[in-house]
Amino acid sequence: MSPSETDETLESFGANVGEQSSVLAGFREWFVVEGDRVAVAVLLSGVILALLVVLRWLGIISFTNPNSVTRVASGMIAGTFSLVTLVVSVNQLILSQEFSAAGRARDRLEGVIDFRRKVATTAMVPASPATPTRILELLVESIRHDAADLADAVENSDDEVREPITRYTNAVQKRTGRVDEVLEEGEFGSFTAISAAINYDEAWHLHVGTHLRGEYGDELSPTASERLDELIDSLKLFGVAREQLKTTYLQRELTRFSQLTIYWGVPSILSAILIGLLYGDFAGPSVSVAVLPFITTGLIIVGLSPLSLLVSYILRTATVTRRTASVGPMVPQKDPDEGPFHVEYGEDS
Repeated sequence: MSPSETDETLESFGANVGEQSSVLAGFREWFVVEGDRVAVAVLLSGVILALLVVLRWLGIISFTNPNSVTRVASGMIAGTFSLVTLVVSVNQLILSQEFSAAGRARDRLEGVIDFRRKVATTAMVPASPATPTRILELLVESIRHDAADLADAVENSDDEVREPITRYTNAVQKRTGRVDEVLEEGEFGSFTAISAAINYDEAWHLHVGTHLRGEYGDELSPTASERLDELIDSLKLFGVAREQLKTTYLQRELTRFSQLTIYWGVPSILSAILIGLLYGDFAGPSVSVAVLPFITTGLIIVGLSPLSLLVSYILRTATVTRRTASVGPMVPQKDPDEGPFHVEYGEDS
């Protein structure tokens, strides 16, 4: 086992919170998840507009054939109605989670109360905060505090035990410090909180902590063993809080998407109808040929705006879901052959 392998595995396997390797990577992150979805949709519409202008300038497309343009308008109307149907399905999915009988509602309430009680106990505060973002901040602070206590508890242990655990606790404190900085700048409703939560690899830290407890549990002092258990419990609570935050956020995000689709869908359908009416006269288009391409291009952009909105929201929701696919110390994005934690059946028996 090389030192580099040990360092990498004990520290982290996730993304660096708040860091981007290049300008292109930063733009990609903004485009996919960080940026305001309306701004991303407008950017997509601008790209489509530029593409249409360039294609017309090159002579590849034109707006002089009434049959072709009216067929495009008909397709836009059909597509917009299909998108509205999708929105109705999304709303039904969200509403199905909101309707519940008294028993189920009571169980949900008791579950939330029990979780908040555990958070308050772990963080040693009278009561956990009301907002999900502040709960995450509290848990991150608790994880960092537990890691520091664990490092102090193994200070007088043998080098074989102290070095890997200290390296692990240093990595935990470093990562949680970055998450805390991001959380302090954000509010729930923006993407800052959920972005910090999904980019913190608590599943890997939980996996490493569990491995260290199994590997050195008999060599740790009672105090160090207790501190390691507290750190693992805090990491578990963070995972639960992140899942709750993700669920609540996605509900709000999909609801907002439904509202904007209706707002943008009506002008989209009207613009497609106007395109058909422009070319509906037997004598040809009802406006001057000189301005016809500009009017038609603008109406096409308005007609395609719900599609741009759909792309922008699906990119974010799909990315959030993919990045939070792991449950606890199950990390599907990690290659099974990477890392020095080789476990064989019955090796300790």
